[in-house]
Amino acid sequence: MKKKLIKYPFLTKEVEVYTLDNGHTVVLAHKEGGLVNVSSWVKTGSINESSKNNGISHFLEHLMFKGTHKHKAGEFDKILESKGAIVNAATWKDYTFYYVTLPKGDDNANFYTAIELHADMMQDPVVPDYEMGAPFDINDKNITDKKERHVVIEEIRMRQDQPWTKVYNVCNHGIYTSHPYKMDVIGTPEIISKVSQQEIMDYYRSFYTPENITTIIVGDFDHEEILKKVIAEFSQWGERNTKHVERELDKPVEKTVYNEQKSEITSAFMMFGYLCSQATDLRETIIMEMVGIILGDGSSSRLNQNLIEKVDEPIFNMVNAEHYQFKEGNNFFVQANFKPDKKEEALKQIEEQIDLILKENVTDEELQKAKKKIKSQFAFNAETVSEIGETIGYYMTVCGGLEQIEQYLSVLEHITADDLRECANKYLTIDHASISVLMPNS
Repeated sequence: MKKKLIKYPFLTKEVEVYTLDNGHTVVLAHKEGGLVNVSSWVKTGSINESSKNNGISHFLEHLMFKGTHKHKAGEFDKILESKGAIVNAATWKDYTFYYVTLPKGDDNANFYTAIELHADMMQDPVVPDYEMGAPFDINDKNITDKKERHVVIEEIRMRQDQPWTKVYNVCNHGIYTSHPYKMDVIGTPEIISKVSQQEIMDYYRSFYTPENITTIIVGDFDHEEILKKVIAEFSQWGERNTKHVERELDKPVEKTVYNEQKSEITSAFMMFGYLCSQATDLRETIIMEMVGIILGDGSSSRLNQNLIEKVDEPIFNMVNAEHYQFKEGNNFFVQANFKPDKKEEALKQIEEQIDLILKENVTDEELQKAKKKIKSQFAFNAETVSEIGETIGYYMTVCGGLEQIEQYLSVLEHITADDLRECANKYLTIDHASISVLMPNS
């Protein structure tokens, strides 16, 4: 077993990172208080999927709660929620994670129970057919089965009706050439209706391996005692290699991709999307985060001030910018809701605002304000055991370790206005844009 200590800003003690002999990583973080957070992050999501099994990561996330050989379906949630726990999971492009947040209880009784149940679920999911629901023809209107397969398909259909989902999926698809990031994480009804129990378990065995998982414990506890408990409870895992999936990194598109759809809506939506550096490039990741804040984060941002607040008759109802961070290529988005009869003008105004970031340095006031906002968010993410667990999970899974956390604030301090303009020009030119527009039918 190997041990590494990381200086985590805003925490009173160093974070301990242990790599066990089987490759399983365990992270222990100290946070004063009566709550603890237990989570496991699996390095798989849509990044390891194809057009044949898109959505399998998310479907498996649902099915992981359907019982083990020790505990039947529903028992896990029932036991923990009776102790005041919040139990949930999430799937995204680079990861799937499962977590429990709860009071430690007298003599750590609840804490121990959470570790035991969490470890059992991660190592020994049963995924029975009767909980999945049988495969079926998606065009068969007579199916009345309400098992998990149908729950997921209904979730997909509900999302498909949402305007922002429609505009995002098309924009995201246009950013990439062949990388699996171009697919929707939740998958399609056609695939979920057919995937078998055997395919689910094969996927589980391929990616839910010790070396592919980081388990994070956050709270106020005896580290030696809890480390022994975690190692003991995760001892069921046998030796298993992680499946290696060959992928080529995509480069930014070289010619603007424009897609327009129509839907039963009354207002219009648009999104400009760009492919940026990998999340492992800390400096450029922070820079583009700052660009997003200056351009479109909050009421004082350029987009909100120049296109809504300072305009006599604005054509935008809302407009903002966001920077999404991924292991194999970050995304930068500008998104807006606007008046349908002003489409051409709306496109022109968004392009002009982005172009200003490329041509002129931001002001020192904007620069310092962005830095202050990032520092505040960094501090906020160290306030609760849940936020700490999620932040650590992200860096361990997407960025390959916690070294970036040690370096983060120092790198932030040395970024200049010239750096922002140079990096923005590298990624945010119109030739690199994927533009998605959603208009009303009439």
